[in-house]
Amino acid sequence: MIDGSQSLTQRLRVPLGFLFGAAFLWLAPRYTTPDRLLIGGLIAALGVLIRAWSTGHIVKNRNLTTTGPYAHTRNPLYLGSFFIALGFALASHWIAVILVVAFWIAVYGPTIQRERDYLRGSYGAAYAEYEANVPAFLPRLTAWSGPAGADRSGGFSFALYMRHNEWQAGLGSVVVLLWLLFSPFR
Repeated sequence: MIDGSQSLTQRLRVPLGFLFGAAFLWLAPRYTTPDRLLIGGLIAALGVLIRAWSTGHIVKNRNLTTTGPYAHTRNPLYLGSFFIALGFALASHWIAVILVVAFWIAVYGPTIQRERDYLRGSYGAAYAEYEANVPAFLPRLTAWSGPAGADRSGGFSFALYMRHNEWQAGLGSVVVLLWLLFSPFR
């Protein structure tokens, strides 16, 4: 939580995600084809990898993380989640793709803005420089080298990855893919 109050979109983000996920698991197998499942599964796997890479770099609420995927986009965790959701949507039906994109714009757009405001207040000039050089969502192709004299030695930490329980996103994605393959609703 960023501060004591949360916007409506922040409070509803997870419950709506679960509701959307339940509807998806019920409806999607009817429309999944092997080709769609392969393409969608690869995109979802990319999202899982982006999230894993991100959680192996971030130390939340202690310092401004600008290494690893954070040198390409300020919100790699959300980018990874978007690819996971988009991959599963592509595996099912074009309407699901539209719903995922609409959900991301409506819910995650305000969330990203609210977090940006929090980080501006917490890290001041350091965040302003970071924000000026690294895009909010769509990644830059080359990594930002950081401010002059910045320590860029910190690499991926498997301990951080495990502490953030990110392995659950990978496991959950495998379960969804298996459901799409073997669902009784096919």
